[in-house]
Amino acid sequence: MDNIDDEEQKLSVAKEELNKLTKQLEKAEDEKSRLQLAKLSAEDSKKEASKNVMVLQQQGKQRQEEFSKTVKGIQNDISMLEKGNKDLMEKLKKIQAKLQAKKSESATLQQRFKIYVQIPEKKVKFTRKEKDSDDSGQHIKGVFTIAQRPSVLLKGGQALITFEEEKVAAQILKMAKCTVSCDKDKVHVKPKSLTLDPFVKFEVHLDVSTKTLSFSNVPFTLSEERMRDRLEISFSKPSRGGGEVKMVDYDKHTGKGQITFLNSGVAERLALKRKYIVDMDREVNVKVDLVYNYKLKKFQTFCGTPTRTILLCGITDFQDEEDLQDHLEIHFQKPSNYGGEVECIKYVSGGNEVKAFFTEDMAEMEA
Repeated sequence: MDNIDDEEQKLSVAKEELNKLTKQLEKAEDEKSRLQLAKLSAEDSKKEASKNVMVLQQQGKQRQEEFSKTVKGIQNDISMLEKGNKDLMEKLKKIQAKLQAKKSESATLQQRFKIYVQIPEKKVKFTRKEKDSDDSGQHIKGVFTIAQRPSVLLKGGQALITFEEEKVAAQILKMAKCTVSCDKDKVHVKPKSLTLDPFVKFEVHLDVSTKTLSFSNVPFTLSEERMRDRLEISFSKPSRGGGEVKMVDYDKHTGKGQITFLNSGVAERLALKRKYIVDMDREVNVKVDLVYNYKLKKFQTFCGTPTRTILLCGITDFQDEEDLQDHLEIHFQKPSNYGGEVECIKYVSGGNEVKAFFTEDMAEMEA
């Protein structure tokens, strides 16, 4: 009996143990299922994440390629701009060099053609009066022709010889050198053709008004209208040599102006005085002068080539200047030396310079 109870008790315990294990197994199965589901979900998330990463990597690679392409394009643009800028700078330097050369050439030509002429005073005798236009009595007109004489700078050790005939000069120029006997010595000279400095010829047309007078040094001390009134009154006074005024022109900024008189002769008379007193708020001594108009016409430039004159170079300076010049003249007068009659000769010893001037008949001129 006791054994049966024990067996039942063991069986009961075993059942409880079985139930407990069954529940644990069910829980384990549930946990296993949950874990499997979680694993599947995690794998799906992992796949999705991997897919997203691949998409992002692809997009990043595409963006990198686009960026590299853009940078390369910008670098190419910069390179082209730098090349263009370099080419432009080179062109600018060349143009600036050409401009500087042109400026230098212009300055040289301006200096070469600059003429300082002191026109002498000349007495003019009026023989008769001609009727011309209505304003003929209001202006004195004159035309002056200015002609620069052709010239060349003769340096030390050089000589100029002008022959009476062109063919003699042509014969001498064909020779490479000439040997001139000077007493016991000999001197070797080289004949060369001569190119003269450019020279000019032009007309100056001068027009002097006999009714208009210019003035200066008039300070602006009153109103503009009162300044004109005072000027008109002052220049109208016969006691000061003035006359009836037709028009007043005054510039307050420069203090200069012009007075036009009704009659001729007044402006000329006052201009001879050089100064005139005008009444402003005080007496003012102003400068006066005639009104001149200049025009340059018929400007011509010439290049002279003397056909009867030659240049001798390389002359050794071992004798007196006049003696050596005489020896040169004697040598080139002899037909045996291919010479001829010498019209004039000039030798310059070493260390000296002489400006030689030519008449127009001694130079063939080309405009």
